[in-house]
Amino acid sequence: MSAAREDTLRPFSVDVEPERDTVRVCPHGDVDLATVGVLREQVDELTAAGFVRVLLDLRGVTFLDSTGLRLVLELYRGSRADGWDLTVIEGPAEVQRVFDVTGLRPLLPLVDGSGWGNGHWRRAWG
Repeated sequence: MSAAREDTLRPFSVDVEPERDTVRVCPHGDVDLATVGVLREQVDELTAAGFVRVLLDLRGVTFLDSTGLRLVLELYRGSRADGWDLTVIEGPAEVQRVFDVTGLRPLLPLVDGSGWGNGHWRRAWG
């Protein structure tokens, strides 16, 4: 591993901001094979607890590999099948490039991250 890559490694964490039936899920760090299970488990627990609107905020993600991409696809499919809503706030350019290169951007509920601070996420669904 390069010294530059080691310097950018940070522990993975997931912040959760619930309000009524809506919850914002904010992963921080790399979403990859080592961390994707943590994120999946968090979203599964929240939807099982009754949240019907999940806002997955990728702005704190530093890297997204194919397992992270697959998770987003599976969450979207699951939301449609199980009757809950998923919206994904776009991450940094290097994260969004994964959605662009694979051609998945138009197929997923991605929204621009600008203007999504200070509680604006609460108004995402009206």
